[in-house]
Amino acid sequence: MYELGIVWEWLGFAMRWFHVITAIAWIGSSFYFVALDHGLRKAPGLPEGVYGEEWQVHGGGFYRMQKYLVAPPELPEHLTWFKWESYMTWLSGFCMLAIVYYGSADLFLIDRHVLDLENWQAILISIASLSVGWLIYDTLCKSPIGKNTWGLMAVLYMALVVMAWGYTQIFTGRAAFLHLGAFTATIMSANVFFIIIPNQKITVADMIAGRTPDPKFGIIAKQRSLHNNYLTLPVLFFMLSNHYPLAFGTKYNWIIAALVFLMGVTIRHWFNTVHARKGKPLWTWMATAVLFILIMWLSTVPKMLSGEEEQDVSIAPAFQKFAQNAHFDSAREVVQVRCSMCHTAEPVYDGLARAPKDVMFDTDGEIVAHAREIYLQAARSHAMPPGNVSEITPEERAILKGWYESASAGS
Repeated sequence: MYELGIVWEWLGFAMRWFHVITAIAWIGSSFYFVALDHGLRKAPGLPEGVYGEEWQVHGGGFYRMQKYLVAPPELPEHLTWFKWESYMTWLSGFCMLAIVYYGSADLFLIDRHVLDLENWQAILISIASLSVGWLIYDTLCKSPIGKNTWGLMAVLYMALVVMAWGYTQIFTGRAAFLHLGAFTATIMSANVFFIIIPNQKITVADMIAGRTPDPKFGIIAKQRSLHNNYLTLPVLFFMLSNHYPLAFGTKYNWIIAALVFLMGVTIRHWFNTVHARKGKPLWTWMATAVLFILIMWLSTVPKMLSGEEEQDVSIAPAFQKFAQNAHFDSAREVVQVRCSMCHTAEPVYDGLARAPKDVMFDTDGEIVAHAREIYLQAARSHAMPPGNVSEITPEERAILKGWYESASAGS
């Protein structure tokens, strides 16, 4: 069984790598076309129907880019569709969600002090929230509210804040942030799959059939593309946040999430304005800095203000075998001696304000809940402690290895 755990860990690593590759391709092309769109300029002598053009230089050559507001009079033999980057980013991200959070729901998804759920219940809530989120968003876009682009974005922002609060009332802080990123990314990818690409295909079909394309389809697609533009940076923050417990491991994590969405707007507004050659609004960076400082304060606000209290982490049924194993006492001693300088509620290692990834070993429940991570990081590999700063010995690593493998085997 423990060998299966190693295979599962490598599968998660492979899927994470694939997800990063596809995300780079999607975000890169998205950023490029947003910049190109803002940089288009009208010039004398442009073909009929051309909204504007942009001259660019790259790789030793010059590019002349022209955009038709609706469609060109004739289609070329080959069209490049920018869609697979979006689809594969979402699919790989969902696979990673399943491998890491659904496969280890007791560890990464469920916090029984937040809401005591069965694994299947937590997984069902996760999947349902992603689906329902898109349906609500799409309904808002197609409602009368959707006719006002900026009014719609204000309503969507409030919906995202509600989701941020809701996720923190159901899952672990880490999972809440990850799901908020997945929720937003689902909207973005669904925009491409259900709206942007189908609308472009309608335009192409009309041209092939000799009909004049309706410009409304381009207008609708443009609005969805604008939303994707402003949502990209917050998604990146939430996807990276699981490495930083100061972001998700606080009572005010949902407020931090709300501020992150605002930072995404201020940063993108800078680039959009500069690419459109409408100036350099330095106030956006000052606003971003203020928001970030506020986030830092919220992450380190005193516990007496936040109302946090020490909690004893009970041992879930799925981990009872690790606590009842004959080698547990020896393994616990190794963990407490070699790992507790960092992985505790109040780390004593210089430079640490909070336990790395919010992983703590102060109770038996916390130790056994992270049995697989201890095994992979400190027994099967030497990743922990970093640089072996606590001088764990080979014999002690063998104790951890024997504890996990014997417990997994049921002995």
